[in-house]
Amino acid sequence: MSKLKSFFKAIVPLSIGLFFIYLTISFTNKEERELIFSYIKNADYRFLLLSVFFGILSHISRAYRWKFLLAPLGYKPRFINSILSVLIAYIANLGIPRSGEILRATILSSYEKIPFEKTFGTIIAERLVDLLILIGFILIALSLQFELIWGILKEKRISLNHLMPVLVSLAILFFVVRLLFKQERYPFITKIKTFCKGVLEGVLSLKTMPHKGIFIAHTLFIWTMYLAMFYVVKWTVYETSILGLNDLLPAFVIGGLAISATNGGIGIYPFSVAMMLAAFGVSNESGLAFGWIVWTSQTLMIIVFGSLSFFVLPLFNRD
Repeated sequence: MSKLKSFFKAIVPLSIGLFFIYLTISFTNKEERELIFSYIKNADYRFLLLSVFFGILSHISRAYRWKFLLAPLGYKPRFINSILSVLIAYIANLGIPRSGEILRATILSSYEKIPFEKTFGTIIAERLVDLLILIGFILIALSLQFELIWGILKEKRISLNHLMPVLVSLAILFFVVRLLFKQERYPFITKIKTFCKGVLEGVLSLKTMPHKGIFIAHTLFIWTMYLAMFYVVKWTVYETSILGLNDLLPAFVIGGLAISATNGGIGIYPFSVAMMLAAFGVSNESGLAFGWIVWTSQTLMIIVFGSLSFFVLPLFNRD
């Protein structure tokens, strides 16, 4: 059963990504696809390297920020182990979405002798912080381009009624889990409660960690680098080179949301970014080229450095 579950976790997101690649091919003819490839082929690689550099800085900052969450728990992992585990987590997410967080916690737990549930709890804590920042970007994009985005939502006929079944299901799930947790006679429930207690301790490290100001500064730096690595790619395609930050911000937000939907955003990322850029007068060919350039450059960077991390990690921890 667990093997079947793991199979579906890997194959479903990948299938979604392949479906959007199929849509991309279906919505373009041969001449348009050749034009997209020409944009990618003739892109200014100086800006691609700059984008990759910003991406590397964000990953290093994320690894350094992690130590502030682990400090209140009494652990001081080696910085190199934090960096390598973060890079390995990103490449794992290309295979199975969200599996990287588990692998990242496992690596640091194994090499630094930190309880897994506490390490995993700190990762959840930092993801909650990142979620708040992403929501902030969404609100900024909505405020800057409210009429445009509202028009798109009305055109797609998206309303709160579509969200009600999801909210009701989450509420039912919450009460079912709460009822189960009150049971003391089942050993597996006790084990789950112990694990959740450790995770909660990791999450609450946000409250007790030292140097909160530095943690916040690193968080803002990470997301500034995310935005910068997206923004500089605009100069690789002529039509996007004339867009300002206000125009690119909605595409940046929708791209960030798309990444979590499939294996690293394969297929859906360029498609979603192109759809958003089309609202600002960018042609489908240029929008797809821009999306594929951003996605390919960052994915290759993750594959290269993530793969190297698998080999380097044991070398730094021989003893």
